[in-house]
Amino acid sequence: MARPVTLFTGQWADLPLEVLAQKAKSWGYDGLELACWGDHFEVDKALKDDKYCKAKRAMLDKYGLKVFAISNHLVGQCICDNIDQRHKSIISPEIWGDGKPEGVRQRAAQNMIDAAKAAKKLGIGVVNGFTGSSIWHLLYSFPPVSKDMIDAGYADFAKRFTPILDAFKKEGIKFGLEVHPTEIAFDIASAQRAVDAVKGHECFGFNYDPSHFGYQGVDYVKFIRTFGKRIWHCHMKDVWWGHGDGTVGVFGGHIDFADPRRFWDFRSIGHGDINFEEIIVALNDVGYQGPLSIEWEDSRMDREHGAAESGQFIRKADFKPSQLAFDSAFEKK
Repeated sequence: MARPVTLFTGQWADLPLEVLAQKAKSWGYDGLELACWGDHFEVDKALKDDKYCKAKRAMLDKYGLKVFAISNHLVGQCICDNIDQRHKSIISPEIWGDGKPEGVRQRAAQNMIDAAKAAKKLGIGVVNGFTGSSIWHLLYSFPPVSKDMIDAGYADFAKRFTPILDAFKKEGIKFGLEVHPTEIAFDIASAQRAVDAVKGHECFGFNYDPSHFGYQGVDYVKFIRTFGKRIWHCHMKDVWWGHGDGTVGVFGGHIDFADPRRFWDFRSIGHGDINFEEIIVALNDVGYQGPLSIEWEDSRMDREHGAAESGQFIRKADFKPSQLAFDSAFEKK
């Protein structure tokens, strides 16, 4: 059997989880990757109520769905970020508190640790998420950015995340960073630097998502081959690039998704420029056998049509690695 195909629930958090579970089953999914917002998976309730995780499992079992990971992206963004009013809209009032940045960062870090404990209670081994970054605003180096400023950003990440990763290790859980613009790691070079910053911590790895590499010009297959042993989970998401009218470049021009002037945009799987066959081959080569989780984003398409079509596309694209050499039949016995 090829890898399970799951649906990430983050873009569906406006729907009650059971409603989405019914839909996902009808679309042919094997499981759900539960977002830690909406009513999909609530970390605080999972820790306070011993029946909470059992009830989630029972509901998913009712529809023949499995769960392999939860995703705490929104809280993770606040751990290393320079906090401002934008963050208030993506986290709970309890984590926001009085809005003083360091307090927000510390409460977010504790929530991420709590997510590891909740994941253990749910019976899974991976929490996906973001890290945020204190140095993302220094991406374009003018006025000139010193080496010390960048070093300080990675030191801040290590200081904040090493205790989190140690807590994950205690629970037997892995943290999968989705390498993504605005995070401490957004391409291959910065991902390696993040690994080095936490001294190769055994619980630090990646939630692979090719869509955030293609339009940057980063080799999304090379990422798999570089970090194959640290890929804990995979998002399947498509993107196209080079389709604008020359008005806007990679940085986006402060215009909305689906604006025809955009150089790049997220697309439903099979409608963009990502070569998923190359991804499947590379995942087979590095031995990844976890789920392929559809993260559906396409402002041009009805999401239910897209979700159904995307799951079918990836299931058809996926295949098991060979268990023997194709020319072994010619060997003399």
